[in-house]
Amino acid sequence: MKVQLDKTYPLPCDAEVAWAFLQDIQAVAGCMPGAAITERIDDQRYKGTVTVKMGPATMNFRGEIAMSDVDPAARSLRLIGKGTDSSGSSGASMNLMARIDPAAEAGRCTLAGTSEVSMSGKAAAFGARLMNPIAEQIVKQFADNFASRVGALQSQRAAPGAAVDGAPAVDGAPVVDVAPPTAPAQSLNGLALAWSVVRSWLRSLFGGKAA
Repeated sequence: MKVQLDKTYPLPCDAEVAWAFLQDIQAVAGCMPGAAITERIDDQRYKGTVTVKMGPATMNFRGEIAMSDVDPAARSLRLIGKGTDSSGSSGASMNLMARIDPAAEAGRCTLAGTSEVSMSGKAAAFGARLMNPIAEQIVKQFADNFASRVGALQSQRAAPGAAVDGAPAVDGAPVVDVAPPTAPAQSLNGLALAWSVVRSWLRSLFGGKAA
């Protein structure tokens, strides 16, 4: 089963700040609930885990994520991930093309992403009809966390005495010191996400607000 998404989200920072952050796989993983980087293989490949909770059941995926097709001029890159759950009964893979676009307003930009997620085994049993809106909710959570992190970096960059000018550059973009998240990663709550999907469906049926 495959889920495809093409989304754009506004970010409260300059394009170079978001681009520097996007190239840090560990920092980006910290924006995804339930995801964690566990090992660095080389500069572009990492091992990690994703924990997904679906009601009483919890699925723990382990696999690898790799960064490729880095284009500093376009501020774009590709992230490819694949893994299996601890029981070996489910598999998942992701192909994400992400891009940072500058905005007309100073101190603003957008995060654009085109992704394809494939699932097999028990994970595919939910079906695309349910997984599509749930995937959108997950991506929205990720985008909100991403925006919060780069917004804080933008404020840090603009603060008096901020040591950004003269910092080493990565492909022409200034390196921004990003501290890894200190709180333990929380699992993706699939039950709550599913209720959000059902609630939206009820609104479409009755034209009102569901509690």
